[in-house]
Amino acid sequence: MKNNIKNITLDLGARSYDIAIGYKIIDILGPMLERLNIGQDAVIITNNTIHHLHGAHLNSVLSRYGYSSRFILVADSEKSKSYKVCLDVIQKIAAFDMNKKIFIIALGGGVIGDLAGFIASIYKRGIAYVQVPTTFLSQVDSSIGGKTGIDLAVGKNLVGSVYQPRLVVSDISFLRTLSLKQIRNGLAEVVKYGIIKDPALFYYVEKNCKDILKLSIECMQKIVCDCSRIKAQVVKIDEFDKTGKRAVLNLGHTIGHAIEAAAGFTKDYSHGEAVAIGIACACDISVKLKLLSRKDAKRIEALLKNIGLPVYCHGVKLHDIIQAQSHDKKFIHGKNRFVLPVKIGATVIKEDISIKLIEDALKRRVK
Repeated sequence: MKNNIKNITLDLGARSYDIAIGYKIIDILGPMLERLNIGQDAVIITNNTIHHLHGAHLNSVLSRYGYSSRFILVADSEKSKSYKVCLDVIQKIAAFDMNKKIFIIALGGGVIGDLAGFIASIYKRGIAYVQVPTTFLSQVDSSIGGKTGIDLAVGKNLVGSVYQPRLVVSDISFLRTLSLKQIRNGLAEVVKYGIIKDPALFYYVEKNCKDILKLSIECMQKIVCDCSRIKAQVVKIDEFDKTGKRAVLNLGHTIGHAIEAAAGFTKDYSHGEAVAIGIACACDISVKLKLLSRKDAKRIEALLKNIGLPVYCHGVKLHDIIQAQSHDKKFIHGKNRFVLPVKIGATVIKEDISIKLIEDALKRRVK
């Protein structure tokens, strides 16, 4: 399956770009960049772990096609999405950017993608960047759609922009370097896509869970393609999240982000783990509102458990989660907004859910 590329185009007119998916396709990044004509000097933002695993090879691929490279390393932590780290990286880019035509490569997971994309959007009022996601979660979700940002102490992604990359390169071979925990982290978003748009994808994960957790190349490429296709379709119709149609992608994230913030953005709860608990809470609320059958809710919870994802939260105070949730940027005119499943493959967006209903769902899930 080497270099067996699947291309999905995110159609946004002048801002359209391809999502290239395949095994060991990083080897042909040079020709992909040549077609874009975005510059000759690559600033590669990554972390030490990814630099150690993939840096030398990426540098070799780029130099083979006449590109210069400058790596800027940040910590492997959500805490790298801070204004201090952001400004430090910009200072380093500015020092490098003398008589050059630079572009940015985001080499890493969601943290790197969010940080690098945000920097690309504000440095010199916007320069080109390319997403090269190395985690399962970033390949199926965060590298696509142009949402970038950094965190504040009270919540995630409260400072940011929608700024599209020029290309996304999802190399399935990178997934071989990930831990089982990281694969499960990405699968939370995969389950989300199945619930909101694609019951066949949901069933595929149910049926092939063991092979997926063993990193079958065929399974992983299919899943990344399916999720990329769904996200491209959603982003196309609501790029800037103004009509409410893109909000469907937030299933599990309202409470999930609150859990991450309440846990202090530590490794106690990864993004995927927090989203899995958020999905379970959303199902509880939907069942209470008689929107979702208990049968479907149980099926969703069973799949999350089968993957190895949590559906209960331990070691985080209920009060802290509720307080963090009140800062969520998905509030509209002071009203909360939840994406709730109505069946596997369909959701509804509900505003102004009663605080009691939210607290009841959290009390059931927070131990």
